[in-house]
Amino acid sequence: MEIWENNQYVKSIELKSDKIESFSKYPFNLPAIKNLSKLKLHPKVTFIVGENGSGKSTILEAVAASYGFNAEGGTKNFNFSSCDTHSELENYIKLVKGIRKPEDGFFLRAESFYNLATNIDNLDLEQPAISRIIDSYGGISLHKQSHGESFFSVFMNRFRGNGLYILDEPEAALSPSRQMSMISRMHDLVEDNSQFIIATHSPIIMAYPDSIIYEIKNDIRAVRYEETENYLVMKGFLNDNERILNILLGK
Repeated sequence: MEIWENNQYVKSIELKSDKIESFSKYPFNLPAIKNLSKLKLHPKVTFIVGENGSGKSTILEAVAASYGFNAEGGTKNFNFSSCDTHSELENYIKLVKGIRKPEDGFFLRAESFYNLATNIDNLDLEQPAISRIIDSYGGISLHKQSHGESFFSVFMNRFRGNGLYILDEPEAALSPSRQMSMISRMHDLVEDNSQFIIATHSPIIMAYPDSIIYEIKNDIRAVRYEETENYLVMKGFLNDNERILNILLGK
C-alpha cells in the first residue's frame, strides 16, 4: 500500500450517513453509497471502477461538485447548466483536504463534453478576440474537431500542472493509442504535483502504476490491477476470442 501524503489536495471522501434520511431513494440506494463510509484517496492517482450503473460516476460527480467544479464539467469558473440532472449526493459528502491548494483544476466528463464545448464557444462570442477562452484549449473550437481530438486537446493543452483533475470515463472518446498517450501526459502532470481522480472502464488507463484502484461491486474495496473485472474480461477475450465469440453468438 502506498504511503498517504499529508499535503495532497484531497485526502479522503467521507459520507455524512447521519444526515441521510433514507437509503431507499437514489442515489443513496446504490450499494456503493450505502457501504461508503470513508474512502482514502491516493496522493497521485485514484481510480474508481465498476459496472455501468454501479455509482462510480455519481460519486465522482459529487466529489467534483463538492470541491466547487461545475457539475457538467470545466473549471470552477464555469457555471453553465444545460440540464440539471446531477444528484444531491454532493450535499452529503465531506472532502478531507490537504494543506496544499491546487493552482489548477478541471472536471472532465464525457457525458456532458458537448455542453462544455458549446459554452466555451458562446463565451468567446461575448468577449474580445484578444482574450479568447479557446486559446487555452489549443486555439481551435472543440466543435470543429472530432470528439476524440477535442477531448485530447483539452487534456494536452488546458491541464497545466499543480492541479486537481477529476475525469469521468475519459476513454469514451479516445482510441487505445490515445489512451496510452494519455497515460504519458498524466504522468508528466503527476510529476508536476498534480492529483487525479478517475472513473474508468479502460484496462489501459487504469494500468497507471502509481495509483490505487477502488472497484465497486456490492461495496467499494481496493484491488490490484490484475484483480479488476475489466482487466480479467479483456485478458480473457484477447487470449481466447474465438471461443468466447462462439459462446456469445451461440455457435
